[in-house]
Amino acid sequence: MNSPTPTKNMPAIPPVAGAKGLSAQEAAQRLKKFGPNAIAKPNPHPIREFLITFWAPVPWMLEVTFVLEISLGKPVEAIIIALLLIGNAVLGFVEEGKAQAALDILRQRLEINARVLRDGQWQSVPAGDIVPGDCIYLRMGDMVPADAHLVQGNIEVDQSALTGESAPVELAPDGDARSGSVVKRGEAAAEVTATGAKSFFGKTAELVRSAKTVGHMEQIIFSIVKYLLVMDGALVAVVLIYAFSVGMAWSVILPFALILLVASVPVALPATFTLAQATASLEMADNNVLVTRLSAIQELAGMQQLCCDKTGTLTLNQLTLEKVQPLNGVTEPDVLAFAAQTCDAGTQDPIDMAILKKYQESPVADFHWKRQKLIPFDPATKRAEADLELDGKKARTMKGAAATLVALCKNTGDVLKQAEALAAQGNRVMGVAAQTDGELKLIGLLSLRDPPRPESHATIARLQHLGIRVRMVTGDSQTTAQAISAQLGIGNKSADRSAIEKGQLNADVFAGVFPEDKIALVRKLQSQHIITGMTGDGVNDAPALKQAEVGIAVSNATDVARSAASLVLTKPGISHLPDAVNIGRKVYRLMLTYTTNKITKTIQVALFLSLGLLITGQLVTTPRLVLLLLFANDFVTMSLASDRVTPSQHPDRWNVRILMESSGVIAMSWLLYCFAVFYVGRHFLPLPATQTLVFLALVFSGLATVYLVRETRAFWKSRPGTFLLWATVGDVVVVSAMATFGILMAPVPVVMVAVLLSATIGMMLVLDLVKRPLLKRLSST
Repeated sequence: MNSPTPTKNMPAIPPVAGAKGLSAQEAAQRLKKFGPNAIAKPNPHPIREFLITFWAPVPWMLEVTFVLEISLGKPVEAIIIALLLIGNAVLGFVEEGKAQAALDILRQRLEINARVLRDGQWQSVPAGDIVPGDCIYLRMGDMVPADAHLVQGNIEVDQSALTGESAPVELAPDGDARSGSVVKRGEAAAEVTATGAKSFFGKTAELVRSAKTVGHMEQIIFSIVKYLLVMDGALVAVVLIYAFSVGMAWSVILPFALILLVASVPVALPATFTLAQATASLEMADNNVLVTRLSAIQELAGMQQLCCDKTGTLTLNQLTLEKVQPLNGVTEPDVLAFAAQTCDAGTQDPIDMAILKKYQESPVADFHWKRQKLIPFDPATKRAEADLELDGKKARTMKGAAATLVALCKNTGDVLKQAEALAAQGNRVMGVAAQTDGELKLIGLLSLRDPPRPESHATIARLQHLGIRVRMVTGDSQTTAQAISAQLGIGNKSADRSAIEKGQLNADVFAGVFPEDKIALVRKLQSQHIITGMTGDGVNDAPALKQAEVGIAVSNATDVARSAASLVLTKPGISHLPDAVNIGRKVYRLMLTYTTNKITKTIQVALFLSLGLLITGQLVTTPRLVLLLLFANDFVTMSLASDRVTPSQHPDRWNVRILMESSGVIAMSWLLYCFAVFYVGRHFLPLPATQTLVFLALVFSGLATVYLVRETRAFWKSRPGTFLLWATVGDVVVVSAMATFGILMAPVPVVMVAVLLSATIGMMLVLDLVKRPLLKRLSST
């Protein structure tokens, strides 16, 4: 059981009549009796999980080849296939385990907390530690952590995730709130009735999605591999037809055809993807950015525009009431007093706290109106209201956006001009209206100052340097938003919400927006094929956060916003976001290297083996050596997940046509090189030794390709990762020794091995000049 968090920073909670809650000792006993407030996570046996890795299309192909080799009396080939199967299974199992461990760490850091009355005090407790009988307090934006019976207050909850019913449900005392539903409005105290598997929802809300979520980048790579497999399949068909026509022995050609097909399959791709993303997620967590789904790392690399909240994200969210401007003959103290009636300290809303602080410094002695009802601020109406009473006389007061109140009141004169003059200083301007006798009148303006965060200007400059356009999206007036935007270097073009409706999206700042405008803006940008990021914190921001490719919940976000987002910031502001973007772009670079390398090798190897047979009438290398080639390739390919790469300075986008063209040019160059090696070898060596020499050429050229495609500049401009470097050295030493001593292959003189290695390096230097313009085209799209 985790220790509760002290309540000194928790928003004030009003007294709950008759509520005592549980003691820590009682809670511990009930936790032991009822268990955690969560569904027990399946914990399959490791051996079973390991064996499952053998049950998939790629292992099936290798398993069929294994059986075929055994039936043909080729135990050495069968052993190599078995080792290849087991080696890939072990690598995949270990890397998936590392990725799952990373996700478990993220889950712990994204744990939902709840307000619970323990030992007579309100405490913040992990939702998993809630037990039946606990008294919990629910506020707007909370996820209900367990089934509970309301004892005080009124709330409106969204149960669509549970029942499919979109209409919100009003709950009063004696009503039942179901775990997993979302509080849309109001506050209430409730007693927990069921937890964990016994609750209606069956589990507490889970913020971290599955590691299997597939992003755009991964979909593109798998589609490319699918086409390569089709190409390889066609080549295999041609080889089989040729073999049948010339009467080649099926015992020779069938294993060769199967191995040729296996050679095009990216056996290491799933493990490489998962490991790279999981490692990146932990690096982001160290930079105060938590990833709730791994695919978001891929999207972050391509993010082109960021729509950013102003209050609390770009500003300090530390409002101070700088000026009270009375109107219509009302005194300044009375304006402040009426405004205070629309505030609630329990919500800890910054505007309310600033007004109440100012009012408490100089309360109005002769203000005797008593508040009877409070309607909290609603982003949809842009105002808060309070019903007042004095000696049986009714009145009401409002606080909200100046333009909103002007529309509700009469005879407002030039109030909007006065509000704009205050807003031009970068201040947030609120109107105050009262109806004490007759019609509703605008009685004053409040000018509140929320200074920009000290680091916001530099952060925005960094994002812009990374090629990301930052836009401000705020509910503030256009004048206020434009003033803050200019201070932060975002831009001077501003527009109101109507521009979003009309699809006029050239503005740097969108002001006066409603929550529904945010999701409309995201959709409009996406319709123009712009990868969009959106920040948010409230329950009303959740749809936009979910719609955006990169939804970013800021540090003070509600449970709902955090659940909808793909990234969660753990510290105020967005200063750590540029680092997260760079990490995402590193993952993109790793995957681009892997994909380009895979396309190049598949085209080179498949064409060389099949065309070699068709042109020469002989196997240019043996099935056994192709299997050893797969071993050598996978060993180095897995090391790419931890390679040292340089992120680009602009959003990364996939261009499949240029990718295929670039890979094709490199592959065809190596194809010609391998044919040259074969014919030179046949001039000096018998066929078995020539097949060994070809095997070495394929291994050396494959290693050279990795170094060629991992860097858009000259390949020596950046130091490879340590694992990649040692894997390369190990590959070269092992295959050279095997070829020299004739282990599992015909021996080749050590001089020829050295000459071949030198020739491959020379060819690599030539291809490095060829690939630079090709890969620069790829990285500039």
